Amino acid sequence: MNTNKKFTFIDLFSGIGGFRIALKSLGGYCVNFSEINNDALNTYCTNFDEGIEKNLGDITKIKELPPHDILTAGVPCQSWSIAGKNLGFDDDRGQLWNDTIYLLNQSKPKAFIFENVKGLADPRNQDALQYILKRIKDAGYFASYYVLNSFDYGVPQNRVRIYIVGFREKEYSLKFNIPAPLDKKLRLGDILSGFNGKPIENEKNIQLDLFGDSSPKRNMSLSNNNNGFNDYFLFNDLRNGHSTIHSWDILNTTERQKEICYFLLKNRRKSAFGKLDGNPLSLNHFKSFDKNITQDELDELVKIGILKEEEYLFRIDKDSNKNLSEEENILLGCSNGNNLIIDDLKASRILKSKKISISKTINSLLEKKIITCTEIRYDFKNTKISTGLFGVNRIFLPTSNIFPTLVASDSNDYITLKEIFAENEDEYKKIFITEIYNNNNYRKITKNEACLIQGFPKDFVLPENRSRWIKLLGNSVSIPVIEMLVKSILETGIVF
Repeated sequence: MNTNKKFTFIDLFSGIGGFRIALKSLGGYCVNFSEINNDALNTYCTNFDEGIEKNLGDITKIKELPPHDILTAGVPCQSWSIAGKNLGFDDDRGQLWNDTIYLLNQSKPKAFIFENVKGLADPRNQDALQYILKRIKDAGYFASYYVLNSFDYGVPQNRVRIYIVGFREKEYSLKFNIPAPLDKKLRLGDILSGFNGKPIENEKNIQLDLFGDSSPKRNMSLSNNNNGFNDYFLFNDLRNGHSTIHSWDILNTTERQKEICYFLLKNRRKSAFGKLDGNPLSLNHFKSFDKNITQDELDELVKIGILKEEEYLFRIDKDSNKNLSEEENILLGCSNGNNLIIDDLKASRILKSKKISISKTINSLLEKKIITCTEIRYDFKNTKISTGLFGVNRIFLPTSNIFPTLVASDSNDYITLKEIFAENEDEYKKIFITEIYNNNNYRKITKNEACLIQGFPKDFVLPENRSRWIKLLGNSVSIPVIEMLVKSILETGIVF
């Protein structure tokens, strides 16, 4: 055992060791760890020169923990994350909280740190969070939770997580304080390999909304430079702003085609055209904006891949005596008079609860000639915001303050090492398209950069395959945040 240790700890759901690096740097000695993912386990043992015998394995099979001072756990987050199904304790993975608190109660360490996605702190999960806190209290601990952004504590990443910190003795809980965010923050350009410029200091414009919507709201973005321009470009047909790149900006289109696209962009969210947040529009709708718009013009935008056709309204043939499936009968029961309207079907609770596929069932009814499509509408082909356009979601300039949250599944976010200087918004966008996008002057972050974005050493040993190392880093904690929390625990004067 390390004779210079200040305290001992056990690392549950250890992943690749983000907790361990932080605690070890402050004098902690790892008694044991628990991990079941082979890739994470191999990476952990390689980087810490640790024997596999120290792995406690599956937490659900651990009966008791050996004595230790601090318990850490990055409890798997799928049950609470926005990207998951948000089933909470109805999801088997959410039961891992019960196993974690059981071991906390059994081993009685003097303090603990648990980490999870911010979704656990959302109002919709209030009951679940309160249940977790009550069980922690019942185990004899005084605990509080904190929602913190990694960017505030030493990494250039917008990563908001919930941290639950608790003490067995009340006096230390009362003395525990989260320090204020760092005055001097690390920014994206500070960690980019090959960038020799200096990120622009503009603290007041650091915001956290990932999707700037329009020019008047442009300071609601990941960062702005001193000219008020966004330091990233969003590839999206559903938003508009000075740094939004649309498909018609980068495909060969006429000014007339651009005008038609803007008609759709500006009107698809209006309630006059449907009940949904975004609605396809018919030819007659387009003609209400410009009576000279023709069917051929819409067809051409479909042909070049900007718009897509959507069957929207269907007439029911009540004279049909075809045999129908249960799903078909249920869907037909959602009719509006003699019509089926896609808006109504998408809003139907019974179709959702029974998990009936609208498109599959509609196609089946069309094949049986039970219904006939009577109205075609048009929407943008690319309507999933996070996917972006043509494989690109966002491209960040090196002057950007923050890179978005690293996620285990990777993302379509890129960086460029080229800075842009422009006098106005039109010039800014034009330079970006000409010099960066058209010249393929952008790339994904490298493994070393991803390490630094999470606070790991840039030479941390990870698998070579990108999908493997991005998953490992995306599932990890940001080391500087954990270091800050442990320092704050030690500053309470707690005696180990």
